[in-house]
Amino acid sequence: MGPSSPPEAPDSSPVPNSAPLTGSDLAGRVALVAGGTRGAGRGIAVQLGAAGATVYVTGRTSGSERSEMDRPETIEETAALVDAAGGRGIAVQVDHLVPDQVSALVARISGEQGALHILVNDIWGAEIEWNKSVWESSLDTGLHTLRLAVDTHAITSHFALPLLIETPGGLVVEMTDGTDEYNADNYRVSFFYDLAKAAVNRMAFALAHELAPHGATAVALTPGWLRSEAMLQAHGVTEATWRDAIAHAPHFAISESPAYVGRAVAALARDPEVARWNGQSLSSGQLAQVYGFTDTDGSRPDAWRYLTEVQDRGLPADVTGYR
Repeated sequence: MGPSSPPEAPDSSPVPNSAPLTGSDLAGRVALVAGGTRGAGRGIAVQLGAAGATVYVTGRTSGSERSEMDRPETIEETAALVDAAGGRGIAVQVDHLVPDQVSALVARISGEQGALHILVNDIWGAEIEWNKSVWESSLDTGLHTLRLAVDTHAITSHFALPLLIETPGGLVVEMTDGTDEYNADNYRVSFFYDLAKAAVNRMAFALAHELAPHGATAVALTPGWLRSEAMLQAHGVTEATWRDAIAHAPHFAISESPAYVGRAVAALARDPEVARWNGQSLSSGQLAQVYGFTDTDGSRPDAWRYLTEVQDRGLPADVTGYR
């Protein structure tokens, strides 16, 4: 996790209708959440579904096959959660490192829907080597991390964006860890992890320049300390009991559910003035202040401001004023 206060948009005042998404705000919109098996991707897919969107959910883990992450969550489960939320979820098993599979996916979306309005590049699924220099890291693991974090996003954008720009107003969200501002001043985990996350932030900047003439918008978006399935498991808690982890990890008090960043994406998708964010590095906590949505508990955690002003300064955990 990570930020200082992210840069403001030219006008960061709330949009005229900044209430949390309800009903069918995004009815008729088609989204591709690439890497939607679990974590932030699942949270985003479900919240887009809650707003009425049709959501294609892709990943490598299906009911019949697991990826190298070897976790139980599946794309079919995510699609079912999208349906239950009020949208339409469509699970498609795709390895986003394989161009032919991504090309076939986009052709299917085009054939079935005739359009693509929202692309969320959330593909990751990489092993993390913590606190290792480039010479201490496994070269195979490090290079594979870059492929999973960078090549997949580039391959997906290459095939999906020609369809997305056919309809003005398209949105591309590059999911990452850390704002540009925070990552510029802080070493993130390891050489390969740091490089991967910086590259994704820069992708949003580059895509913004290429998409603007077509009336589309690209942003980089980071959650805060995300209560993903793996994070909850690591702390020995569930989403219902997550506060129990604060006893051994006090700063976990600032953590947020995957629904929070999902609501951030849904808010961006329904904003008629979303182009004001084009090329910017954003966080879920920042956008909650602008659009007025909350996490599932009714709070608005601002993890990156907290990290800079409290945790990184070695101060005792205290989320007063940060959620």
